[in-house]
Amino acid sequence: MKTKQDVSFWKLWNLSFGFFGVQIAYALQSANISRIFATLGADPHNLSYFWILPPLMGIIVQPVIGTLSDKTWCRFGRRIPYLFIGAALAVLVMCLLPNAGSLGMTFSTAMIFGLLSLMFLDTSINMAMQPFKMLVGDMVNEKQKGLAYSIQSFLCNAGSLVGYVFPFVFTFLGISNIADKGVVPDSVIYSFYVGAAILILCVIYTTVKVKEMPPKEYAEYHGLDKPLNEEKVNIFRLLAGAPRAFWTVGIVQFFCWAAFMYMWTYTNGTIADTCWNTTDASSSGYQEAGNWVGVLFAVQAIGSVLWAVIIPLFKNRKFIYSFSLIIGGAGFCMVPFIP
Repeated sequence: MKTKQDVSFWKLWNLSFGFFGVQIAYALQSANISRIFATLGADPHNLSYFWILPPLMGIIVQPVIGTLSDKTWCRFGRRIPYLFIGAALAVLVMCLLPNAGSLGMTFSTAMIFGLLSLMFLDTSINMAMQPFKMLVGDMVNEKQKGLAYSIQSFLCNAGSLVGYVFPFVFTFLGISNIADKGVVPDSVIYSFYVGAAILILCVIYTTVKVKEMPPKEYAEYHGLDKPLNEEKVNIFRLLAGAPRAFWTVGIVQFFCWAAFMYMWTYTNGTIADTCWNTTDASSSGYQEAGNWVGVLFAVQAIGSVLWAVIIPLFKNRKFIYSFSLIIGGAGFCMVPFIP
């Protein structure tokens, strides 16, 4: 088996740069979906039902895209085509979703339109996100994978930071943060427009800068008897043969994402009710609370960016990862004590 050579910092950067744009889209979704559906008229107690589709689509889409891209090879590469198609779909949906209340639809039609848009948005984001994770595994040697994933984590959280503060910044610049009942404010709509533009530009940059290994070369560097696109392996067989670390990390991720979903679903309404004393989604107070939710999420993203820089400095990875989980768990346990 051939050994992958070390690559420069900027090549590692280019591998994951598109993740910056993808994460802006993901941040806009996570910070604003509850706000959008509440503004359209959804019952705050039923917002969790709207959030069922995103993780469900992730469960389906990510492994399917991973398996299909293993078998794919064309002039544009293996992962890149899925990355570009996913990003293009995400851009389209990001331009449509926040306008659900502005298209003259009835309440029920707007809800269905928003729900389907959310489903396609999360599907397309997952299509764009998964290839970035796999590019590092494909093209980076074991010695540099820690640095490569740290760069990816940095760009991921930096993108989150930008996406979270967009509505707050646009409101500060004078774009309206209020709208007619059932209509999403321009500050949110423009945030999705700008996020979509950044997403496609970042993905184009990665597409131009990254050249993937052809299947035969990939097989030589990964000790395969024949190229992946010639192997007959299905997803269930891969899961059955997955190493113990896969299932261990999966269990940890299960509980982490349970906390994230709780935060994304209910923070908007909680902040509006607690700090602005309103549950009226059409009020200026509720929409201002929505902006500040983005700011709060941005603070969390800043902490994540700094922590992503610090983690590689620790030689004992088990210790630092365990310590990270303890900090996260302690923060989640503090939620019930919010006044």
